[in-house]
Amino acid sequence: MTTLTAPPPTVAPPARRAGVRARRRRTLLWIAQHSVAVALALMFLAPVAFLGLTALMTDEQALTSDLWPQSWNWDNFAVVFEKSMLLRWTLNTLMYATLGTLFTVVSSVPVAYALARFRFRGRRLAFLLVITAMMLPPQVIAVPIYLIWARLGLTDSLWPLILPMLLGDAFSIFLLRQFLITIPREYTDAAKVDGCSDFRTLVRVILPMARPAIAAVALFQFFYCWNDYFGPLLYAGVAQEGYTLSLGLATFKAFHSVQWNLTMAATLLVTAPVIVIFFFAQRVFIEGVTLTGVKG
Repeated sequence: MTTLTAPPPTVAPPARRAGVRARRRRTLLWIAQHSVAVALALMFLAPVAFLGLTALMTDEQALTSDLWPQSWNWDNFAVVFEKSMLLRWTLNTLMYATLGTLFTVVSSVPVAYALARFRFRGRRLAFLLVITAMMLPPQVIAVPIYLIWARLGLTDSLWPLILPMLLGDAFSIFLLRQFLITIPREYTDAAKVDGCSDFRTLVRVILPMARPAIAAVALFQFFYCWNDYFGPLLYAGVAQEGYTLSLGLATFKAFHSVQWNLTMAATLLVTAPVIVIFFFAQRVFIEGVTLTGVKG
């Protein structure tokens, strides 16, 4: 009769146990060193998580204190498209944000280059006017500007918001100027020695080196146009076909104020593109903002 003996329990080798303890120690040390950042990240992510969870609830549960959906209602997003003109509002917002960003960058770069590189009488006064324009609230001049556009027959559209960006933006000019003065003059002097004009120097030398600042300015302007509510409220008119996402979302909330699940679903659809764009462009955005504040 044979006796079966159980195999001895496997014991992890000392080197492996030491490696596990080392990784655990490094993890705890990382959490301790970044505890404040982790707490802030959770604090900022909590509203986004609440927004997404509420968007997937039913009408009845959205009015309760429950934080986790009892059933996942993905069709709430389809209902938002059925009960609103979200696609039309998205197209209007994309037109406003894209053209506004393009016009702002194209018109602000030459002005910033002139303020940073050229020596002319009244340069400091011009820069002071740019700073003054930054501090001027748009509501102060809203009435006279609206009367001008009304006489031109361009109200009830977004063109009164897009066309002025061909004249530059004070904040964009300020940021670009702060970056351009950090570029050594040796680059532009060498280009002029080689026979480049001021315009060719700007296009061939300055613009490639100013990509971080231009990207930061473009993102700032795109986010401003995407989230703008006062301008479309003033000029878009009463027809919902001309609304942007911010104005359309406010209208949708007014009609569905009790259906918080649909309101949260619409809000998530409006904010998701901006979050995605910033997530992929955060490196160049932070780099541009940092470099624009190096020198005053």
